[in-house]
Amino acid sequence: MEKRKLGRSGLEIAPLVFGGNVFGWTADEATSFDMLDRFTGAGLDAIDTADAYSRWVPGHVGGESETIIGKWLAADASRRGKVTLITKVGVDLGPDKKGLSARRIVAAVEDSLRRLQTDYIDLYLSHYPDTATPIEETLGAYDTLLKQGKVRAIGCSNYDNAQLRAALDAADAGKLPRYTVLQPEYNLLDRAGFESSLRDLCIAEDLGVITYYSLASGFLSGKYRSADDLGKSARGGRVEKYLNPRGMRVLAALDTVAAETGAKPAEVALAWLIAQRGVTAPIASATSVEQVDSLVRSVSLALSAQQLALLDQASQA
Repeated sequence: MEKRKLGRSGLEIAPLVFGGNVFGWTADEATSFDMLDRFTGAGLDAIDTADAYSRWVPGHVGGESETIIGKWLAADASRRGKVTLITKVGVDLGPDKKGLSARRIVAAVEDSLRRLQTDYIDLYLSHYPDTATPIEETLGAYDTLLKQGKVRAIGCSNYDNAQLRAALDAADAGKLPRYTVLQPEYNLLDRAGFESSLRDLCIAEDLGVITYYSLASGFLSGKYRSADDLGKSARGGRVEKYLNPRGMRVLAALDTVAAETGAKPAEVALAWLIAQRGVTAPIASATSVEQVDSLVRSVSLALSAQQLALLDQASQA
């Protein structure tokens, strides 16, 4: 499968990333293994997770997703060299386990490496900005990890234009490692945050971009058409905000393109993202092997200029 350069990171990935937030949450260990086998068997190679996944589940403490991925990797030693592992640090996991201080990063990376059962992380991301910690301290900690070989590249998630610009400037001024990848929220219904000076900055500075909530928490799959549908999954409560005229216009446009291409609405929504300027790869998750097959199909779905224009028009605020 054709790969794309992930900015200046030195990494190359297929144009779709598997979202590991479901592992240990809506997908048990056996199902997670099956999905990872199917995903990588199709030639896709990047897996996104975080030390916080899935702390939001009652009884979970964080690290559940990383643990499942680690068990899958350990079951076959040949797998590690074939995948790009992406994980994140910074979310509050309890007392003394939050933020982006050097102390926190150094401790957190060891926990992630242990759970993932590997000696290096391909891409390590600052999950959220930490205004209480100087960015120079954060980047200095990453510099140490890069020199130790525990991390191959660094990036950030949920940074706005000003925060990313400040981080890049601080890296240059202090001769510290740069963030080379951004993970922003971006999809057909959430466009304003990325499609602005932030995208322009990523392009100008050659940052790789991997988008999260690529299917708007599942709304763009088309299975939520009314309030009665919100109980169909654990994510139903997150999509209620899209049940408005704009959301219905986007679903109608997805239905039209899906009918023209023989694809599913979710495949069309991901293909739209893959075609967007500045985007390296969307992140998308699944809860079954059949859904993984659908994700794979989105990579080879080429939308026409007319179809892209229809989706753009429907999604305008």
